[in-house]
Amino acid sequence: MVTSYFQFSVRTVIHNGAGSRTKLPELIKGLGGKRVILFTDKGLTEAGVTEKITELFELMPGDVELAGVFDDIVQDAKSSVINQAVQFFKENNGDALLALGGGSVLDTVKGVKWMLHNKFSDIHEHLLGNVLESWPDVQPSFIPHVAVPTTAGTGAEVSPISVIYNENANVKVNIIHPFINADLAVLDPELTVGLPPKITAFTGFDALTHAVEAYFSPDANPMTDAYALQSTRMITENITKAVHEGENIKARANMLMASSMAISAFSLALNAIPVHNIAHALGARYGIPHGLANAVLLPNVMESLPAMYLPRINGFAEALGIENISDSPETCLQQVTTYIRELRSHIGLASTFEEVNIDLNQLEEIVTAVQSDPSGVFFRIPEEIIGRVVKEVSGSEITL
Repeated sequence: MVTSYFQFSVRTVIHNGAGSRTKLPELIKGLGGKRVILFTDKGLTEAGVTEKITELFELMPGDVELAGVFDDIVQDAKSSVINQAVQFFKENNGDALLALGGGSVLDTVKGVKWMLHNKFSDIHEHLLGNVLESWPDVQPSFIPHVAVPTTAGTGAEVSPISVIYNENANVKVNIIHPFINADLAVLDPELTVGLPPKITAFTGFDALTHAVEAYFSPDANPMTDAYALQSTRMITENITKAVHEGENIKARANMLMASSMAISAFSLALNAIPVHNIAHALGARYGIPHGLANAVLLPNVMESLPAMYLPRINGFAEALGIENISDSPETCLQQVTTYIRELRSHIGLASTFEEVNIDLNQLEEIVTAVQSDPSGVFFRIPEEIIGRVVKEVSGSEITL
């Protein structure tokens, strides 16, 4: 039994199920919204997904009006786009936020909400590094906020964290705030059916990485363990079907639920997150999608920092469904990383960043970027470990 203090709170109300998006006008009305602004990206608009949401307000006119659609959000929740989105919301007299998309869209809208609540006009003036705010110093925002994820990976629809790329500083920073997440999240697997196999694969691995880093966190507790282990089971049981049978609604629905559970565990056990630490630094430097960076890095980081994983590795191996688990923690760790590599290969993801062309002659700069990244504030990865991992995953033949 854990006797030390911990806090566990999942604030976002989840509406789950195929077709649940049809409840959006009613849900926004219930939150008090009258003029909703829909935030999304060009890819979803071109794929016809945005129309599936806008038509709900057109076909069922009522007390909630769709006052505008902002679909200029791009990868990595860029700071300049957040400024533009805030201005769009004001110009269209919006009073409610509706986020439709993957992690970049959902995190962008959290940044918009944070700025609106604080009456900021330029995010660069207030986001110079990680922002860690807690109750009662900060109070709830009363701007109605609904999130509709179209990928099963980041879980950003429920997490109290927004990862934003500060373009002025060329670094990813975090806003950690107990009320920044959406009031309601609508998990409709029908909106994820058109997601390409590769994106389905690496966003799924993002969710798996959240579960890993939650379970092995120094701040893990029985409640975060429950979310982390169950999400791990659901991911390993469904990710292959979601990738190779893209119209499998059951698999898609299970991945969405697992994603929300994994990020909940991750957010509430946030401490040492070495996989995310390196992924953020390489992602910012080379433009690597976050989920793909996590997928490539995960087994190598686990093998390079065995002291972090060995004490609890057997429990995680059980959640993965590995048979004939070794009693030796060292051997069990090898079984786990082998399983992860085989799963990654089976769903078509690469084992290195060979296509990215990481220059190992700049390894010293890369190490500095990793150790300077805000996501490494609680756990500083030793230089030699960073160098070893980056060399292993670079795909380069250069010998240092």
